[in-house]
Amino acid sequence: MKVAKFGGSSVANATQIKKVANIIKSDPSRKVIVVSAPGKRFSGDVKMTDLLIDLCYAKQNNQDYELHLQKIMDRFQEIVDELELDHHILEDIHQTIQKYLYFDASPLAQLDALKSIGEDSSAKIVSAYLNRLSIDASYVNPKDAGIFVSNEPGQAQLLPQSFPIIYKLREREDVAVVPGFFGYTTENDLVTFSRGGSDITGAILAAGTKASLYENFTDVDSVFAVNPNFVENPKDISVLTYKEMRELSYAGFSVFHDEALIPAFREQIPVCIKNTNNPDAPGTMVVAERDVTNQCVVGIASDVGFCSLYVSKFLMNREIGFGRKLLNIFEDEGISFEHTPSGIDDMSVIFRDHQFTPEKEKVVIDRIRNELHVDTVSIHRDLAVVMIVGEGLENTIGVAAKATASFAKAGVNIDMINQGSSEVSMMFGIHAVDLEKAIQSLYKEFFTDDATNLKIPPVSVRGHK
Repeated sequence: MKVAKFGGSSVANATQIKKVANIIKSDPSRKVIVVSAPGKRFSGDVKMTDLLIDLCYAKQNNQDYELHLQKIMDRFQEIVDELELDHHILEDIHQTIQKYLYFDASPLAQLDALKSIGEDSSAKIVSAYLNRLSIDASYVNPKDAGIFVSNEPGQAQLLPQSFPIIYKLREREDVAVVPGFFGYTTENDLVTFSRGGSDITGAILAAGTKASLYENFTDVDSVFAVNPNFVENPKDISVLTYKEMRELSYAGFSVFHDEALIPAFREQIPVCIKNTNNPDAPGTMVVAERDVTNQCVVGIASDVGFCSLYVSKFLMNREIGFGRKLLNIFEDEGISFEHTPSGIDDMSVIFRDHQFTPEKEKVVIDRIRNELHVDTVSIHRDLAVVMIVGEGLENTIGVAAKATASFAKAGVNIDMINQGSSEVSMMFGIHAVDLEKAIQSLYKEFFTDDATNLKIPPVSVRGHK
């Protein structure tokens, strides 16, 4: 049995939904289908979820929301009409929106409820269209599917008691079409996952049903070794591991939400990333283990919007609890960190720039000076993170040397280097303005000539971190 998830581009309009139906019809083992909200139909279009968010904010701010509502209903009507479906679906969608517009709940709960309508409506439309094609299919609400979550609006976490209920989906004879992105608390409150959470729903259902394969359909034939915005016609990745995919997703790869694979990873469910527009392409397989003897580096990822706080204090290494005290200050201010490279007398904390408002910056720096009595504290903004990812990094000599040489050739200064304890990735911090030329130089170094990509030596050598 397979679980297949179709992203926003796959259900953006009637033409795409027809492709989805053909894919489902072509393989009877695709028994559980997860759908996103309608995505962009063309460049410059607006995603359905964003339209729903605008509607919510207009209502909460006592503004005229009718124009927002009309845009939403027009989008759904266009899809329903082109699929030649009964208009009772439109009436159901409209009633659901009206119910949540006058929802007696907190603003966050109302926002979650309205955001969920995109996925919920997609599932109702897709299941109805499958039935029109004489495919036995049913819309299955996440609550009925067994997706029970914590009461954290916009950040829901799956509750362990969900899995025995989800497993019962295997007993269904029809195709179950489940909306992604949201679940229900045990008190029957609707709560969404973080943005991009339909991927999380798909992985949860694949894990819960113990599927033989989780297929994630998007709009690309495979995962690329590097962002195609930086490199023309980058190489495809045919297979990579869960750890590699998570590292790449975290550092900017947009194919997957970076939390999405965790349920599948825990249950060792293989994942295949495929293209709705070219379903016969083999795609990219994501598995627990792969043969790393022929290729050390599998991909290069990058992301912007980082900030670094640097502290220096003589004999820091002898001061027991210094790191804990520093990170406690961040915790007190509600700031989560990404990396903490350190030396004997200095330490840096890397975090997302959006968390560090001018007000928080002043509080944090004052506390560090007053409580930790450091010699130096400074802030560096506009940082980009570049990550070289590959399971083979652990046992390969010279990766850092090749990478740093590549930066030098591009004239890019490295602010910091950090290799994660998982030894699947190596992180470089650089100025954001240098990102494009850094990526291009790294890609040339590791991917343009097979002879330049490092091979695992016969004798395993563990590099110094």
